[in-house]
This record gives sequence, C-alpha cells and structure tokens, in this order.
Amino acid sequence: MAKRKEKSIRRTTGKGGNYRKTKSGAGMTKKGVAAYRKKNPGSKLKTAVTGKVKKGSKAAKRRKSYCARSAGQMKKFPKAAKNPNSRLRKARKRWKC
Repeated sequence: MAKRKEKSIRRTTGKGGNYRKTKSGAGMTKKGVAAYRKKNPGSKLKTAVTGKVKKGSKAAKRRKSYCARSAGQMKKFPKAAKNPNSRLRKARKRWKC
C-alpha cells in the first residue's frame, strides 16, 4: 500500500505560527506574510491596514476592498457573522470595517 501524504496543519501558535490568535484579531502575522512571500516569489501579500489612513490613499483603498470582500463572507457564513468571537468578526474589527 502506498503511504498517504499528511496534510500540513495550519497552526496559529507555536513553531510556524503564521496566524494571529482570534483574541488578538485573527489574520496573518508579519512573520507569516514574510514566510508566504518567501515561498511564493512575486506575491504582493501584505498585512492588515490597522492604523489611520488618508482618504483615497492606497491603504484606504486596500481597507475598503477588504471590507467589501469580508462583507460577502458575512453573508456566506451567517453563523460566523452572528458570533462576535468568530475569526471573521475579529479580523473585520482589526481592519476597522
């Protein structure tokens, strides 16, 4: 019999902890983004826009785009949308949606 390949487990803590804990706002860490970009040359992945931004700036547009996309996720996953402690809701709060 052939051996099965083990699926890589997405970890939020410990070695290779590239994702924030739900309590700290979900999403990827700087370290996680750097690791992803190293694995995927040419990637333009960035961390969340969390600070104050000028209206119409690139960061403001990224935030607006993320908020629009995640609003769609709120419709698609009503269970997560209702739960104030879900990763989706925490991430939206961190992005200031």
